[in-house]
Amino acid sequence: MGILSSILGFFGFGVGTSIGIVIGYYMFIYFQPTDVKDPVIRPLVEQDSKTLQRLLPEIPLWVKNPDYDRVDWLNKFIETMWPYLDTAICGQTQICNIGMKVYITDEKELIIEPSMKWAGNPNIIIAVKAFGLRATVQPHVDFGLKLLGADAMSIPGLYRFVQELIKDQVANMYLWPKALKVPVLDPAKATKRPVGILTVKVVRAMKLKKKDLLGASDPYVKLKLTEEKLPSKKTTVKHKNLNPEWNEEFNIVVKDPESQALEIIVYDWEQVGKHDKMGMNVVPLKELTPDEPKVMTLNLLKNMDPNDAENEKQRGQLIVELEYKPFKEDNIPNDIEDPNAVEKAPEGTPAGGGLFVVIVHEAQDVEGKHHTNPYVRLLFRGEERKTKLVKKNRDPRWEEEFQFMLEEPPTNDRLHVEVVSASSRMGLLHPKENLGYVDINLADVVNNKRINEKYHLIDSRNGRIQIELQWRTS
Repeated sequence: MGILSSILGFFGFGVGTSIGIVIGYYMFIYFQPTDVKDPVIRPLVEQDSKTLQRLLPEIPLWVKNPDYDRVDWLNKFIETMWPYLDTAICGQTQICNIGMKVYITDEKELIIEPSMKWAGNPNIIIAVKAFGLRATVQPHVDFGLKLLGADAMSIPGLYRFVQELIKDQVANMYLWPKALKVPVLDPAKATKRPVGILTVKVVRAMKLKKKDLLGASDPYVKLKLTEEKLPSKKTTVKHKNLNPEWNEEFNIVVKDPESQALEIIVYDWEQVGKHDKMGMNVVPLKELTPDEPKVMTLNLLKNMDPNDAENEKQRGQLIVELEYKPFKEDNIPNDIEDPNAVEKAPEGTPAGGGLFVVIVHEAQDVEGKHHTNPYVRLLFRGEERKTKLVKKNRDPRWEEEFQFMLEEPPTNDRLHVEVVSASSRMGLLHPKENLGYVDINLADVVNNKRINEKYHLIDSRNGRIQIELQWRTS
């Protein structure tokens, strides 16, 4: 019985295998399915919009109709949103890493060169592995999959499964529109008008630290409201005094008393080089009661970080008197600030004299032969003042203010303005280069109280510098 069973089993295996081969031949090779055809490959760009919509009903409109809007939407968007984007972007220090180059010209226009790349009409081929065999499939309206000459799509249920699978994979490969939300300044805040005036009286400082080698300091105070781009207000310099008295008063326009704060910084004036910071403090305007003067004694800190141990050190104190005066509804001005307004000279100004103020704003198209690290050197009545150095910049911006207390108006005087580049490397070869200069007659400043102009630099190819001059009298 054992031998007979083995013979019958072997015979059955042979018969079954033979019948399976015959049936498989007729199913997979002899009979070709009529619903599957060899795919005809045509690029998407050759298809009309109706065909694209039938193939991919959810495809975006900008793909169906390439000429629908093109990139003109970018110009419309920038034209509408730029007043708000400008304010939002300027407050961010890292926003420039967007692959965009911006030019600012004298024609009050903005030129943007974005780097844009378009990827379209890809030739997509999917590799399929099954039972150790590899086949490639091109996604199409119809799909075919042949293994060793046999059409696997004839297997019941497999055709629809593969079709849906490949469609999902192709859809994931398309570059669909992406929504990028950029937090922009609230339009209500962007168009805010002045709502009041903050009067700041810098009274005096006490127990300031010695900064100079000879055991003294030359302090002055700088005032500025946060969220403002206007130049800072500055007191006069009190030379060689660690307990200076100023009693100088300033008026600053307020736009949002709930969010703005008064930033107060005390500096030690230096005739040459950068002015040393002696200490600072900040007063939020929401802490002030409207129309009520408030005298405050502020401890000078290194910074406003409450966790910095350096703030425990004594740096002296500053006494200020603050008063916030909100406008009445019918007295709110339309303009933020009169651009031609000039402050009065501080108390103690000599009779017939005044305060001569020089504000160095910026320069354009300055360039040296060996290096371009510009700073500005001012010469007035034998006294020299310098701005900070800006490294590797042909269009530097300084926004620095210098003051000269005079016994009489500078009607017959001239201000010498010189742009100099200093080498950033140690060495005797090309240590400094003159990038251009200009001599400004001051008679017009005395007559007009304020001049803000751009001057062409002599000995410079295209260089210009913007200087603002003010003559303040009591």
